[in-house]
Amino acid sequence: MEHSVGQVAGFAGVTVRTLHHYDSLGLLSPSGRSHAGHRRYDDADLDRLQQILFYRELGFPLDDIAALLDDPDADPQEHLRRQHTLLSHRIAELQRMAAAVETAMEARRMGIDLTPEEKFEVFGDKDPEQYAEEAERRWGSTDAYAESRRRTARLTKEDWLRIKAENADWGERYTALMDAGEPADGERAMDLAEEHRLQICSRFYECGYDIHRGLGEMYVSDPRFTAFYDAVRPGLAAHLRDAIEANARRRA
Repeated sequence: MEHSVGQVAGFAGVTVRTLHHYDSLGLLSPSGRSHAGHRRYDDADLDRLQQILFYRELGFPLDDIAALLDDPDADPQEHLRRQHTLLSHRIAELQRMAAAVETAMEARRMGIDLTPEEKFEVFGDKDPEQYAEEAERRWGSTDAYAESRRRTARLTKEDWLRIKAENADWGERYTALMDAGEPADGERAMDLAEEHRLQICSRFYECGYDIHRGLGEMYVSDPRFTAFYDAVRPGLAAHLRDAIEANARRRA
């Protein structure tokens, strides 16, 4: 069966111009011509085109492809074996590349785009990604979560170090007011609760007073968050929860 150049281009997913170019190089000359002089390709031509396209996909120059296909000692089975080996190597390499990209994507998804050394420098022995999976499960569909991911993805090591220093300063000031016996509904405690809320707004997402109240409740209901704040100063989690509530009432 013979096929026109347009039909072959459609079969192979190449352009007619490409087939003309292969013909001009002697790489793929059609076996026949119509009465009008138009190119006509038979099944053997299609087999050769398939071999050409395989080798092209593997990155071989056209001159090398011609030499391989015109080698009198090579048979079609040998071409297939060679291509299978080359494709297997290509697949393995692409799989390694895909794994590397997935690792980078995961780091970006977590919003912590730091090397292991930088993470340790910023967070010490605390794993910043420890609760990432749970956070996505609980809040992944919210606008706040999406906004937090966008913002944290842009943070550098220097940004995280600045945030760490600001958190430490806030913790020292909150510890001082608790040591002084100031109540959670006092002005200083409410002011620090408001500062806590505004830090979330500026760093991660828009944290309204209702959201802030919810966070305060989580600080005492989830023992992991309680431990985080109470490590700064025993009782801080509950005191902060009450200060957040008082601040929200004050701002209402």
